[in-house]
Amino acid sequence: MGSAREYFQNIFDTVRTIATGMSITLKYNFAKTITLQYPDMAPALQPRYRGFHWFEAEKCIACDQCAKACPVDCIYIEKGGPRKIDKATGIAVGGALERYAIDYAKCMFCALCCDPCPTDCIHMGDNHDLSAYTREDMCVEFTDLAKEGKQTPEPYWMQKENMPTWAKEKKNRWEERAKPVRDEMLKALKPSTATPAKKEDAAAH
Repeated sequence: MGSAREYFQNIFDTVRTIATGMSITLKYNFAKTITLQYPDMAPALQPRYRGFHWFEAEKCIACDQCAKACPVDCIYIEKGGPRKIDKATGIAVGGALERYAIDYAKCMFCALCCDPCPTDCIHMGDNHDLSAYTREDMCVEFTDLAKEGKQTPEPYWMQKENMPTWAKEKKNRWEERAKPVRDEMLKALKPSTATPAKKEDAAAH
């Protein structure tokens, strides 16, 4: 009797679970569809979306903390000498930041590189598309971008003249964000020294 009861209970559980799953499927099947006509419409990105990084070269002290935290070793940093934050300006000084690159053919977008950064100079961005024709192009040289006054790589379609309105607005936001620190970004690529203390401050000490 017990085995028969268990047999029919299994049949009942099977039918019930299938019915539960199909009811959810059917609910979405008849729901109103929402289709974003990308690329004419902007993709829907969540607030904590982890896209291609944006990098503040002027704040980077090349401490290698991000590279050490990276589980796939896709971050490459080279510097001409020790760097530190100038407390007077909040800008990194010292040896030149010779290279900061990320190989996106290896990057897994885990964001583990952002948290250990002592100067908060590397961030997950809202750039969702970085298609490339070669593996070499997947390695983004952020120091080269800094020479152009950019903090994040631009997709190929964003480099064209005819872009959707949302893409133009996003590009303008990126440019406006980088514009105030453009000169400092260029200075980060060269050796520099800290701002001399004011006479009043020196006298106080």
